[in-house]
Amino acid sequence: MVGISLGVVGWQLAVWFGEISQKSKGYEAAVACARKFGKPLLIAGGPWSNRGIRRWLNMPAHGDGDVCFDVERRAFEGHPCGVIADVTQIPFSDKAFGAAFASHLLEHMPTIGDAKMALDELNRVAKVVFIAYPSKQSIGAWLHRGHNLWVWQEGNTVYFEQRGNSTGEKIARYHLIDAVR
Repeated sequence: MVGISLGVVGWQLAVWFGEISQKSKGYEAAVACARKFGKPLLIAGGPWSNRGIRRWLNMPAHGDGDVCFDVERRAFEGHPCGVIADVTQIPFSDKAFGAAFASHLLEHMPTIGDAKMALDELNRVAKVVFIAYPSKQSIGAWLHRGHNLWVWQEGNTVYFEQRGNSTGEKIARYHLIDAVR
């Protein structure tokens, strides 16, 4: 029993480190892209998320970019250019940003249609979009009540799968415009 428990813990640590690596690489690529285009970096979802534990431990989920927005102020509290906004209605002009980075956000959208609207908005306001998402291998992702979708990406194609009892689409594809992972 101890061996199985240690194996599961080791496997979950590997999954978690993989997610952290994916998020870090995506953020760094978004920063580089924004600099390349000479435009600001937009962060969708605050670096602190809405969990007080991140701020208490001083462990932001990622960097904060030039402009940061979230539906909850505490997710970006202290950011000099934070905006309260919904990712499906971003209050910025077309291609105002060199890059946008959305980390662990899309899986919280209630439906596949909402996730597509969010990506449409991110593509509208930024030249390039980068996303990060939890792995299907993560036990935490399976247990999180706020995760309504599974999200994964292959090249510039993002896939969504509705979780739970849904009457709408079950699986859908979305092609990111000029985006890279």
